[in-house]
Amino acid sequence: MVEGSMTQGAGQGPERTETLRDFRVPPYAQAPAQSAQVPPPPPPVEMPPPAQPHPPVVLHPMESYPPDIHPGNAFADEEPPEGYTPTARDLPVINRGDTVQVRVESDPTPAPLPDGLGPLFVVGDVHGYLDELLAALREQGLIDVDGNWAAGNARLWFLGDFTDRGPDGIGVIDLVMRLSAEAAAAGGYCKALMGNHELLLIGAKRFGDTPVNSGAGTATFQAAWLLNGGQKADMDRLQDVHLQWMSRLDAIEQEDGHLLMHSDTTAYLEYGDSIEAVNDTVHALLTRNDADECWDLFRKFTKRFAFRDEGGPQAARELLSAYGGQRVVHGHSPIPYLLGEVGTEDGEEDSRPVVEGPHVYADGLAIAMDGGVTMAGKLLVVQLPLHD
Repeated sequence: MVEGSMTQGAGQGPERTETLRDFRVPPYAQAPAQSAQVPPPPPPVEMPPPAQPHPPVVLHPMESYPPDIHPGNAFADEEPPEGYTPTARDLPVINRGDTVQVRVESDPTPAPLPDGLGPLFVVGDVHGYLDELLAALREQGLIDVDGNWAAGNARLWFLGDFTDRGPDGIGVIDLVMRLSAEAAAAGGYCKALMGNHELLLIGAKRFGDTPVNSGAGTATFQAAWLLNGGQKADMDRLQDVHLQWMSRLDAIEQEDGHLLMHSDTTAYLEYGDSIEAVNDTVHALLTRNDADECWDLFRKFTKRFAFRDEGGPQAARELLSAYGGQRVVHGHSPIPYLLGEVGTEDGEEDSRPVVEGPHVYADGLAIAMDGGVTMAGKLLVVQLPLHD
Protein backbone atom coordinates (compact mmCIF):
# COMPACT_ATOMS: atom_id res chain seq x y z
CA MET A 1 0.00 0.00 0.00
CA VAL A 2 1.31 3.44 -0.79
CA GLU A 3 2.14 5.42 2.32
CA GLY A 4 0.99 8.97 2.72
CA SER A 5 -0.44 11.71 4.83
CA MET A 6 -4.00 10.57 5.58
CA THR A 7 -5.68 7.71 7.30
CA GLN A 8 -8.96 6.48 5.96
CA GLY A 9 -10.75 3.48 4.61
CA ALA A 10 -11.00 3.11 0.86
CA GLY A 11 -13.95 5.09 -0.40
CA GLN A 12 -14.43 7.04 2.83
CA GLY A 13 -13.67 10.72 3.35
CA PRO A 14 -10.09 11.48 4.40
CA GLU A 15 -9.23 12.20 8.00
CA ARG A 16 -6.20 14.45 7.95
CA THR A 17 -3.46 13.77 10.48
CA GLU A 18 -0.32 15.65 11.43
CA THR A 19 2.41 13.91 9.48
CA LEU A 20 5.62 14.37 7.53
CA ARG A 21 5.12 11.36 5.27
CA ASP A 22 3.84 12.90 2.05
CA PHE A 23 7.18 12.64 0.28
CA ARG A 24 8.63 9.51 1.83
CA VAL A 25 9.71 6.92 -0.65
CA PRO A 26 7.53 3.80 -0.75
CA PRO A 27 9.37 0.50 -0.27
CA TYR A 28 9.25 -0.36 -3.97
CA ALA A 29 10.96 2.90 -4.87
CA GLN A 30 13.83 2.97 -2.39
CA ALA A 31 17.42 3.22 -3.57
CA PRO A 32 20.77 4.14 -1.97
CA ALA A 33 21.72 7.79 -1.98
CA GLN A 34 24.45 9.96 -3.42
CA SER A 35 24.56 13.38 -5.03
CA ALA A 36 26.99 15.67 -6.80
CA GLN A 37 27.96 19.30 -7.16
CA VAL A 38 26.53 22.11 -9.11
CA PRO A 39 27.60 25.59 -10.30
CA PRO A 40 26.33 29.51 -10.26
CA PRO A 41 22.91 32.31 -10.54
CA PRO A 42 20.64 33.05 -13.52
CA PRO A 43 20.49 36.59 -14.85
CA PRO A 44 17.09 37.79 -15.99
CA VAL A 45 16.10 36.12 -19.23
CA GLU A 46 15.37 38.48 -22.12
CA MET A 47 12.30 37.26 -23.90
CA PRO A 48 11.36 37.97 -27.52
CA PRO A 49 8.74 40.71 -27.89
CA PRO A 50 5.20 39.45 -27.39
CA ALA A 51 3.42 38.36 -30.52
CA GLN A 52 0.46 40.38 -31.78
CA PRO A 53 -2.74 39.42 -29.99
CA HIS A 54 -4.61 36.49 -31.42
CA PRO A 55 -8.22 35.57 -30.95
CA PRO A 56 -8.52 33.40 -27.85
CA VAL A 57 -8.47 29.67 -28.48
CA VAL A 58 -10.63 27.75 -26.02
CA LEU A 59 -10.22 24.04 -25.45
CA HIS A 60 -13.31 23.73 -23.27
CA PRO A 61 -15.96 26.04 -21.84
CA MET A 62 -14.42 28.61 -19.47
CA GLU A 63 -16.32 31.56 -18.06
CA SER A 64 -14.69 34.91 -17.43
CA TYR A 65 -13.12 35.11 -14.01
CA PRO A 66 -14.34 37.33 -11.18
CA PRO A 67 -11.70 39.70 -9.74
CA ASP A 68 -10.92 37.39 -6.82
CA ILE A 69 -10.38 34.32 -8.99
CA HIS A 70 -7.07 33.29 -10.53
CA PRO A 71 -6.74 33.23 -14.33
CA GLY A 72 -6.15 29.51 -14.04
CA ASN A 73 -9.73 28.97 -12.80
CA ALA A 74 -8.67 28.79 -9.13
CA PHE A 75 -10.61 29.37 -5.95
CA ALA A 76 -10.95 32.70 -4.19
CA ASP A 77 -7.74 33.79 -2.45
CA GLU A 78 -9.32 34.23 0.95
CA GLU A 79 -11.46 31.09 1.00
CA PRO A 80 -9.75 27.71 0.54
CA PRO A 81 -12.33 25.21 -0.69
CA GLU A 82 -13.96 22.69 1.57
CA GLY A 83 -12.00 19.47 1.50
CA TYR A 84 -8.66 21.21 0.82
CA THR A 85 -6.01 19.31 2.76
CA PRO A 86 -2.65 21.09 2.41
CA THR A 87 0.60 19.23 2.92
CA ALA A 88 2.91 20.47 5.67
CA ARG A 89 5.37 22.87 4.01
CA ASP A 90 7.79 23.32 6.89
CA LEU A 91 9.66 20.04 6.98
CA PRO A 92 13.19 20.43 8.36
CA VAL A 93 16.02 19.24 6.12
CA ILE A 94 19.24 17.81 7.46
CA ASN A 95 22.26 18.59 5.29
CA ARG A 96 24.01 15.40 4.26
CA GLY A 97 27.33 17.25 4.05
CA ASP A 98 28.45 15.57 0.84
CA THR A 99 26.70 17.80 -1.68
CA VAL A 100 26.42 21.50 -2.35
CA GLN A 101 23.40 23.32 -3.74
CA VAL A 102 24.50 26.17 -5.99
CA ARG A 103 22.44 28.47 -8.14
CA VAL A 104 22.73 27.72 -11.84
CA GLU A 105 22.93 30.38 -14.52
CA SER A 106 21.33 30.20 -17.90
CA ASP A 107 23.95 29.73 -20.59
CA PRO A 108 24.88 33.23 -21.86
CA THR A 109 25.87 31.81 -25.24
CA PRO A 110 23.36 29.06 -26.04
CA ALA A 111 23.61 27.06 -29.24
CA PRO A 112 21.73 28.50 -32.22
CA LEU A 113 18.07 27.55 -32.24
CA PRO A 114 16.42 25.78 -35.17
CA ASP A 115 14.55 28.13 -37.50
CA GLY A 116 11.33 29.44 -36.01
CA LEU A 117 11.89 28.08 -32.51
CA GLY A 118 12.19 30.32 -29.48
CA PRO A 119 13.98 29.69 -26.17
CA LEU A 120 13.24 26.50 -24.22
CA PHE A 121 11.85 26.57 -20.66
CA VAL A 122 10.97 23.72 -18.29
CA VAL A 123 8.73 23.69 -15.22
CA GLY A 124 9.12 21.37 -12.25
CA ASP A 125 6.37 19.77 -10.17
CA VAL A 126 3.48 22.17 -9.46
CA HIS A 127 1.20 20.04 -7.23
CA GLY A 128 -1.71 22.46 -7.25
CA TYR A 129 0.20 25.59 -6.23
CA LEU A 130 -1.34 27.88 -8.82
CA ASP A 131 -0.24 31.15 -7.16
CA GLU A 132 3.39 30.08 -7.22
CA LEU A 133 3.14 28.88 -10.81
CA LEU A 134 1.63 32.14 -12.05
CA ALA A 135 4.33 34.14 -10.23
CA ALA A 136 7.16 32.00 -11.64
CA LEU A 137 5.81 32.17 -15.20
CA ARG A 138 5.43 35.95 -14.95
CA GLU A 139 8.96 36.29 -13.59
CA GLN A 140 10.30 34.59 -16.71
CA GLY A 141 8.15 36.73 -19.00
CA LEU A 142 6.14 33.75 -20.23
CA ILE A 143 2.77 35.20 -19.24
CA ASP A 144 1.48 38.72 -18.67
CA VAL A 145 -0.18 40.15 -15.57
CA ASP A 146 -3.52 38.71 -16.68
CA GLY A 147 -2.10 35.19 -17.00
CA ASN A 148 -2.07 35.14 -20.81
CA TRP A 149 0.76 33.77 -22.97
CA ALA A 150 3.27 36.58 -23.61
CA ALA A 151 6.35 34.75 -24.89
CA GLY A 152 5.81 34.60 -28.64
CA ASN A 153 7.56 31.55 -30.11
CA ALA A 154 9.07 30.37 -26.82
CA ARG A 155 8.78 26.67 -25.93
CA LEU A 156 7.54 25.61 -22.49
CA TRP A 157 7.54 22.07 -21.10
CA PHE A 158 5.87 20.98 -17.87
CA LEU A 159 7.42 17.85 -16.33
CA GLY A 160 4.21 16.54 -14.75
CA ASP A 161 2.52 16.34 -11.34
CA PHE A 162 -0.04 19.11 -11.68
CA THR A 163 -2.39 18.00 -8.89
CA ASP A 164 -2.48 16.70 -5.29
CA ARG A 165 -1.12 18.25 -2.07
CA GLY A 166 -1.73 21.85 -3.16
CA PRO A 167 -4.98 23.85 -3.21
CA ASP A 168 -5.91 23.95 -6.90
CA GLY A 169 -4.71 21.14 -9.15
CA ILE A 170 -7.61 21.52 -11.58
CA GLY A 171 -6.88 25.24 -11.85
CA VAL A 172 -3.30 24.34 -12.79
CA ILE A 173 -4.48 21.92 -15.48
CA ASP A 174 -6.93 24.50 -16.85
CA LEU A 175 -4.12 27.07 -17.03
CA VAL A 176 -1.73 24.71 -18.85
CA MET A 177 -4.44 23.68 -21.32
CA ARG A 178 -5.26 27.31 -22.07
CA LEU A 179 -1.61 28.34 -22.40
CA SER A 180 -1.07 25.44 -24.82
CA ALA A 181 -3.65 26.94 -27.17
CA GLU A 182 -2.43 30.52 -26.74
CA ALA A 183 1.24 29.58 -27.27
CA ALA A 184 0.40 27.65 -30.43
CA ALA A 185 -1.50 30.66 -31.79
CA ALA A 186 1.56 32.85 -31.09
CA GLY A 187 4.02 30.55 -32.88
CA GLY A 188 5.42 28.82 -29.79
CA TYR A 189 4.19 25.92 -27.73
CA CYS A 190 3.36 24.81 -24.23
CA LYS A 191 3.45 21.05 -23.68
CA ALA A 192 3.35 18.67 -20.73
CA LEU A 193 4.55 15.23 -19.67
CA MET A 194 2.81 12.51 -17.69
CA GLY A 195 3.67 12.42 -13.98
CA ASN A 196 2.91 9.70 -11.49
CA HIS A 197 0.23 11.90 -9.89
CA GLU A 198 -1.60 12.17 -13.21
CA LEU A 199 -1.67 8.36 -13.28
CA LEU A 200 -2.88 8.35 -9.69
CA LEU A 201 -5.71 10.80 -10.33
CA ILE A 202 -6.78 8.98 -13.50
CA GLY A 203 -6.79 5.70 -11.58
CA ALA A 204 -8.75 7.13 -8.65
CA LYS A 205 -11.41 8.46 -11.02
CA ARG A 206 -11.62 5.36 -13.24
CA PHE A 207 -11.18 2.55 -10.75
CA GLY A 208 -12.05 4.03 -7.34
CA ASP A 209 -12.12 1.25 -4.74
CA THR A 210 -11.45 -1.58 -7.20
CA PRO A 211 -8.78 -3.79 -5.58
CA VAL A 212 -5.46 -4.00 -7.42
CA ASN A 213 -2.45 -6.21 -6.83
CA SER A 214 0.10 -3.79 -5.40
CA GLY A 215 2.90 -6.32 -5.04
CA ALA A 216 2.65 -5.93 -1.28
CA GLY A 217 -0.98 -6.93 -0.79
CA THR A 218 -4.23 -5.44 -2.00
CA ALA A 219 -4.52 -1.72 -2.65
CA THR A 220 -6.93 0.68 -4.37
CA PHE A 221 -6.29 3.79 -6.43
CA GLN A 222 -8.78 5.73 -4.31
CA ALA A 223 -6.95 5.01 -1.07
CA ALA A 224 -3.53 5.64 -2.64
CA TRP A 225 -4.70 8.96 -4.10
CA LEU A 226 -6.01 10.16 -0.74
CA LEU A 227 -2.90 9.01 1.08
CA ASN A 228 -0.72 10.91 -1.37
CA GLY A 229 -2.35 14.29 -1.00
CA GLY A 230 -5.47 13.87 -3.15
CA GLN A 231 -7.79 16.87 -2.84
CA LYS A 232 -11.56 16.42 -2.72
CA ALA A 233 -12.03 19.77 -4.46
CA ASP A 234 -9.95 18.54 -7.41
CA MET A 235 -11.98 15.37 -7.73
CA ASP A 236 -15.24 17.32 -7.54
CA ARG A 237 -14.14 19.59 -10.40
CA LEU A 238 -12.50 16.89 -12.51
CA GLN A 239 -14.18 16.69 -15.93
CA ASP A 240 -13.88 14.37 -18.90
CA VAL A 241 -11.84 16.97 -20.77
CA HIS A 242 -9.23 16.91 -17.97
CA LEU A 243 -9.09 13.10 -17.98
CA GLN A 244 -8.73 12.97 -21.75
CA TRP A 245 -5.96 15.57 -21.67
CA MET A 246 -4.01 13.76 -18.96
CA SER A 247 -4.44 10.36 -20.64
CA ARG A 248 -2.90 11.66 -23.86
CA LEU A 249 0.22 13.14 -22.26
CA ASP A 250 3.52 11.68 -23.39
CA ALA A 251 5.86 10.11 -20.84
CA ILE A 252 9.20 11.16 -22.32
CA GLU A 253 10.48 13.62 -24.94
CA GLN A 254 13.73 15.18 -26.15
CA GLU A 255 14.32 18.87 -26.78
CA ASP A 256 17.65 20.45 -27.75
CA GLY A 257 19.64 17.51 -26.37
CA HIS A 258 17.65 17.42 -23.13
CA LEU A 259 15.86 14.15 -22.36
CA LEU A 260 12.73 15.31 -20.54
CA MET A 261 10.87 12.96 -18.18
CA HIS A 262 8.97 13.18 -14.94
CA SER A 263 10.51 10.49 -12.75
CA ASP A 264 14.18 9.92 -11.95
CA THR A 265 13.92 6.23 -12.72
CA THR A 266 15.12 3.84 -15.43
CA ALA A 267 11.69 2.16 -15.48
CA TYR A 268 10.98 3.92 -18.79
CA LEU A 269 13.29 1.35 -20.39
CA GLU A 270 10.71 -1.34 -19.58
CA TYR A 271 8.18 0.31 -21.89
CA GLY A 272 10.16 0.68 -25.10
CA ASP A 273 13.56 1.16 -26.72
CA SER A 274 12.68 4.52 -28.28
CA ILE A 275 10.80 7.64 -27.21
CA GLU A 276 7.99 6.84 -29.62
CA ALA A 277 7.73 3.26 -28.35
CA VAL A 278 7.54 4.34 -24.70
CA ASN A 279 4.84 6.90 -25.37
CA ASP A 280 2.84 4.50 -27.53
CA THR A 281 3.03 1.80 -24.85
CA VAL A 282 1.89 4.14 -22.07
CA HIS A 283 -1.02 5.41 -24.17
CA ALA A 284 -2.02 1.84 -25.04
CA LEU A 285 -2.00 0.79 -21.38
CA LEU A 286 -4.26 3.68 -20.41
CA THR A 287 -6.57 2.95 -23.34
CA ARG A 288 -6.97 -0.70 -22.28
CA ASN A 289 -8.31 0.56 -18.95
CA ASP A 290 -7.04 -2.41 -16.94
CA ALA A 291 -6.73 -1.53 -13.24
CA ASP A 292 -3.76 -3.82 -12.54
CA GLU A 293 -1.84 -2.62 -15.61
CA CYS A 294 -2.45 1.01 -14.69
CA TRP A 295 -1.37 0.34 -11.11
CA ASP A 296 1.86 -1.28 -12.28
CA LEU A 297 2.56 1.73 -14.50
CA PHE A 298 1.89 4.11 -11.59
CA ARG A 299 4.09 2.01 -9.28
CA LYS A 300 7.04 2.06 -11.68
CA PHE A 301 6.71 5.79 -12.39
CA THR A 302 6.78 6.39 -8.64
CA LYS A 303 10.29 4.97 -8.30
CA ARG A 304 13.03 7.52 -7.75
CA PHE A 305 16.71 8.27 -7.03
CA ALA A 306 18.07 6.25 -9.97
CA PHE A 307 20.74 8.90 -10.63
CA ARG A 308 21.69 9.69 -7.03
CA ASP A 309 23.78 6.70 -5.94
CA GLU A 310 27.17 5.50 -7.20
CA GLY A 311 25.53 3.97 -10.25
CA GLY A 312 23.69 7.20 -11.04
CA PRO A 313 25.86 8.33 -13.96
CA GLN A 314 25.62 4.89 -15.56
CA ALA A 315 21.83 4.87 -15.12
CA ALA A 316 21.62 8.25 -16.84
CA ARG A 317 23.83 6.99 -19.67
CA GLU A 318 21.55 4.01 -20.21
CA LEU A 319 18.57 6.29 -20.74
CA LEU A 320 20.52 8.71 -22.93
CA SER A 321 21.89 5.85 -25.00
CA ALA A 322 18.41 4.45 -25.58
CA TYR A 323 16.51 7.68 -26.18
CA GLY A 324 19.14 10.24 -27.17
CA GLY A 325 20.22 13.54 -25.67
CA GLN A 326 23.11 14.73 -23.52
CA ARG A 327 21.32 15.26 -20.22
CA VAL A 328 18.32 13.88 -18.38
CA VAL A 329 15.97 16.57 -17.02
CA HIS A 330 13.45 15.30 -14.46
CA GLY A 331 11.06 16.29 -11.70
CA HIS A 332 9.47 13.95 -9.14
CA SER A 333 12.17 13.84 -6.43
CA PRO A 334 12.37 17.17 -4.55
CA ILE A 335 15.83 18.70 -4.62
CA PRO A 336 15.93 18.88 -0.79
CA TYR A 337 15.58 15.08 -0.78
CA LEU A 338 18.41 14.69 -3.26
CA LEU A 339 20.62 16.90 -1.11
CA GLY A 340 19.62 15.89 2.41
CA GLU A 341 17.24 13.98 4.61
CA VAL A 342 13.91 15.08 6.07
CA GLY A 343 14.06 15.37 9.82
CA THR A 344 11.38 14.64 12.37
CA GLU A 345 8.77 16.76 14.10
CA ASP A 346 11.43 17.51 16.74
CA GLY A 347 13.51 19.38 14.15
CA GLU A 348 14.06 23.12 14.42
CA GLU A 349 11.05 25.07 13.21
CA ASP A 350 13.15 27.65 11.37
CA SER A 351 14.85 24.95 9.30
CA ARG A 352 13.66 25.27 5.69
CA PRO A 353 14.69 23.80 2.36
CA VAL A 354 16.91 26.25 0.52
CA VAL A 355 16.43 25.84 -3.20
CA GLU A 356 17.91 28.51 -5.47
CA GLY A 357 17.69 26.66 -8.77
CA PRO A 358 17.96 23.29 -10.50
CA HIS A 359 20.30 20.65 -9.13
CA VAL A 360 22.86 19.25 -11.59
CA TYR A 361 24.32 15.90 -10.53
CA ALA A 362 25.29 12.39 -11.69
CA ASP A 363 28.53 13.69 -13.22
CA GLY A 364 26.56 16.46 -14.87
CA LEU A 365 24.27 14.05 -16.70
CA ALA A 366 21.08 14.79 -14.72
CA ILE A 367 19.18 17.96 -13.83
CA ALA A 368 16.58 17.84 -11.04
CA MET A 369 13.73 20.34 -11.42
CA ASP A 370 11.41 19.63 -8.46
CA GLY A 371 12.19 22.53 -6.14
CA GLY A 372 9.96 21.16 -3.36
CA VAL A 373 7.15 23.73 -3.53
CA THR A 374 5.01 21.52 -1.27
CA MET A 375 7.63 21.79 1.49
CA ALA A 376 8.20 25.56 1.29
CA GLY A 377 10.83 25.15 -1.39
CA LYS A 378 10.60 26.81 -4.79
CA LEU A 379 8.55 26.18 -7.90
CA LEU A 380 11.17 26.18 -10.64
CA VAL A 381 10.66 27.61 -14.13
CA VAL A 382 14.04 27.61 -15.83
CA GLN A 383 15.48 28.28 -19.28
CA LEU A 384 17.62 25.56 -20.85
CA PRO A 385 20.46 25.02 -21.51
CA LEU A 386 22.00 25.73 -18.10
CA HIS A 387 25.46 27.22 -17.74
CA ASP A 388 27.61 25.05 -15.46
